[in-house]
Amino acid sequence: MEIIDPTQYQNWDELLLSIPGSSFFHTASWAKVLKEAYGYTPKYFTNSDGGHISTLVGIMEVRSFFTGCRGVSLPFTDYCEPIVDGGIQFKDLLLDIIENGKKYGWKSLELRIGDNLLPSTVSSVSYLGHILDLTQSEEQVLRNFRDSTKRNIKKAVKEGVKVAICDSLESVKEFYRLNSITRKQHGLPPQPFNFFKKVHDHIISKNLGFVILASIHQENIAGAIFFHFGEKAIYKYGASQLQYQHLRANNLVMWEAIKLCCQNGYKSFCFGRTEPENQGLIQFKSGWGTTEQQINYYRYDFRKEGFVNSQSKVTGFYNKIFRKIPIPLLRTIGSIFYKHVG
Repeated sequence: MEIIDPTQYQNWDELLLSIPGSSFFHTASWAKVLKEAYGYTPKYFTNSDGGHISTLVGIMEVRSFFTGCRGVSLPFTDYCEPIVDGGIQFKDLLLDIIENGKKYGWKSLELRIGDNLLPSTVSSVSYLGHILDLTQSEEQVLRNFRDSTKRNIKKAVKEGVKVAICDSLESVKEFYRLNSITRKQHGLPPQPFNFFKKVHDHIISKNLGFVILASIHQENIAGAIFFHFGEKAIYKYGASQLQYQHLRANNLVMWEAIKLCCQNGYKSFCFGRTEPENQGLIQFKSGWGTTEQQINYYRYDFRKEGFVNSQSKVTGFYNKIFRKIPIPLLRTIGSIFYKHVG
């Protein structure tokens, strides 16, 4: 095993394109965002054969005086499936990572993967993922939508909602404004603006992502950020103003993104992770003709020397408090808070 920092590895993203199973979240571009925005240390466990990466487990070391020193694969990432050569057993690879984690002084190791690599291991928490197949024509993709989804797209158009596909820093700033409003509605602080600036610096400005903003009467009311790599596209962040929800701008934003991905030859479109109890969001994502899959998070506790079932979410009275805090103060809280919980 060789432990590398992909942000210092020449042509890393180009190398990834030749590796089956690689995704956007394995890229150096995403690693740069996490490293520069939050100060995490990349420790990517790899095996190579003649310059070809055959095994890859991307891990960020999170050092925090609040949450301790941890290995996370990867922070603020919906999933990060390890790439494992057919001749290697993942459990053997995991033992090697755990031994290194002991040397680094990790409190825990978190893996965000499917359920096929650790089938008999208890997960700490599970989510649902939704994938849309884009190998069909744009017309066929549209036909596979639920009737209500198609009606909502038509309603947004009829109501006069306009959409713009953007890649400027100004569009990211506008999304951040909408995102701050949305996070307050959910009772959560927003991610720091510096994080979104790094997303623009290393992803959007490098043609690995884009922003879509929806407006009515020249006022932006909804938006989303999308990433793409190779033949795969990902919906990563969304935001909207609640008082305009009846206009179904989010549906039009998503449809414009899907059309753009079809036109650019992407083969799949990921809607990100969803908590199983969020039935409204699951209904929304399943209405696009998606295939549902399970995403498991596994947490290895170094003190207990085993995987544990533990779940930590900011819920309940914390959400009620955050909903009452002004957005400028919420942004300050987010700038302090997020780097410790990755």
